[in-house]
Amino acid sequence: MRITDIQRCEVRPGRLVEWTLSPATVEAATALPDDSRPAAYIQESHIRTAKCVRDDGLFVPTWLGTAFDLPGPVDLDVLQEALRAWTVRHETLRSGFRWAGGTGDELRRFTLDAADVTLRREVVGDFPDPGRLVRHLQDRFDSVADALRWPNLIYTAVLRADGASVYMAFDHSNVDAYSVHRIAAEIHELYTAGATGATPETPAPVASYVDFCEIERADADRLDGGHDIVTRWREFIRRCDGTLPGFPVDLGLDPDGPLPTQQMLCEPLADADDAAAFEAYCRPYGGSMVGLLAATGLIVHELGGQPVYRTVVPFHTRVKTRWSDSVGWYVGGAPIEVPVSPTRGFPETVRAVRAELQANRPLARMPLARVLALLGTDFRPTSPDLYSIVSYLDARTIAGAERWAEQRAHALLRVSYGDQVCVWVSRLHEGLWLASRYPDTDIAAKNMRLYVERLRDRIASVARGRLPAVS
Repeated sequence: MRITDIQRCEVRPGRLVEWTLSPATVEAATALPDDSRPAAYIQESHIRTAKCVRDDGLFVPTWLGTAFDLPGPVDLDVLQEALRAWTVRHETLRSGFRWAGGTGDELRRFTLDAADVTLRREVVGDFPDPGRLVRHLQDRFDSVADALRWPNLIYTAVLRADGASVYMAFDHSNVDAYSVHRIAAEIHELYTAGATGATPETPAPVASYVDFCEIERADADRLDGGHDIVTRWREFIRRCDGTLPGFPVDLGLDPDGPLPTQQMLCEPLADADDAAAFEAYCRPYGGSMVGLLAATGLIVHELGGQPVYRTVVPFHTRVKTRWSDSVGWYVGGAPIEVPVSPTRGFPETVRAVRAELQANRPLARMPLARVLALLGTDFRPTSPDLYSIVSYLDARTIAGAERWAEQRAHALLRVSYGDQVCVWVSRLHEGLWLASRYPDTDIAAKNMRLYVERLRDRIASVARGRLPAVS
């Protein structure tokens, strides 16, 4: 499943149908008492960031989504029930937040019972022009899948005689990339069972992300400012000149200017053979993620000259198997610092990255928002991203991965505004795929192009045996 934006996921013409939570469901939610389970720190930080940026006069859409095809002709009643059944299975999708007393000071959760969730279907109309359809979908997703409203999810299908393309969007507070990658297989299974009249096996109950939020927050609230995790983050931020790290190349940003728009870059990095060989080379030191970070550190030194590559590495927090099938935002971050120089080769850098990850990965289990609050540092968000990332996901073992090409399945990112660089590298059956969003400046475009070309060359060099083995 390639990560991309809606402009690049091959939208085709057809009749558009959309589903949102019904007015009766929304009305039921307004009468709900508070749910005692709190927001996760990452959810609260996301919502407060959206509010700060909105208060500054800028609307920054940050939804995630998915796209995939169903064979046709499609039975809309069956598809609607599949969408409803999937929605109620994942508790976070029927849970939302409101400000206590309308003051904007404290977030309170509410959660609907599964029986109170119904969908409203609307036939929007025919879209013979794909460009107009893309614009309409993006506008609808922007307005509905918004951090500062509820409901903040929307499902659509573009109908054709030979089938349908399904497009679904969610505010980021409810989903992460892993969640989005799982949706196609789950909806296909539910739809196929309904369409054939088969009696599907009763699925095992899915653990609730809402429960995870309560557990994680309780653990985080036991920390105080003297905890070792807080101390290590404090020292890391001090060495980053009092902030969290950006992508260490020139992005052509005006420090006094407005938040820039962003561009997206999506393309293959390596074919299946080179991806496998790169993984084999890096496996003794932790695999492709370690190699990717090592290569990035060396390349950004070539482009920017910094002697140490500092970054925050995203890790999933699904540390117990009970959370494996759960939809939610299970992501934390760990800081690493890797010396880089023209005389330091790839094998040495791989070893240094591995050592940093071994030492610091446990820090990712503690929400960074909690750490920053304990540090007392003023990180008032002016951008949707607090720092730049380079992320890696081996997606081949996710349910349904072998059918993604046949289903034209994509994971969707909204690209709007931001002053950071986010890079996602995915291992797919066909090889390595890169997606990135970055500030829309000429300098950033030039340096990101250089970064991707050198990363591709570095991976090929490792894969084809042009570097000494790691010892």
